[in-house]
Amino acid sequence: MAELYKVTDSLMISNARAACKKDLLIAEGVTCCINVSRRQPFPDFEVRTLRVPVVDDPLQNLSLHFDQCVELIDSTIKSGGKCLVYCKHGRSRSATICIAYLIKHWNMSLEDAFQMVKAVRPSVEPNAGFWSQLESYEKSIQLKH
Repeated sequence: MAELYKVTDSLMISNARAACKKDLLIAEGVTCCINVSRRQPFPDFEVRTLRVPVVDDPLQNLSLHFDQCVELIDSTIKSGGKCLVYCKHGRSRSATICIAYLIKHWNMSLEDAFQMVKAVRPSVEPNAGFWSQLESYEKSIQLKH
């Protein structure tokens, strides 16, 4: 069953199959899609899009894209929209981006942000490389506050 999992009222996580269900996205009011993959398709209707071309590999540097993704999510929500973050399975890459957003804009710890995402999408499991990148991101955010 294709579903969008609500991390917050305006931030959702999903897999690529659900992300391409036009009726589902329209019903949920999605206005922006962040596709964290090299090859997964975008939905077939007019929404703001961003492709983050990384594979689910611990050696990939997803953190290079944290700020761009986090700020796009924030600006989408501030303008009254809703953002969907997805990757092939909706478990590692997309979860990492959602967690980074919660760390920065909800002032959450990495562990609390992870638990919040996992509560709505139990199969979430950022790979070890992404987890260590999130640890570094959390530290950099804390230093700025």
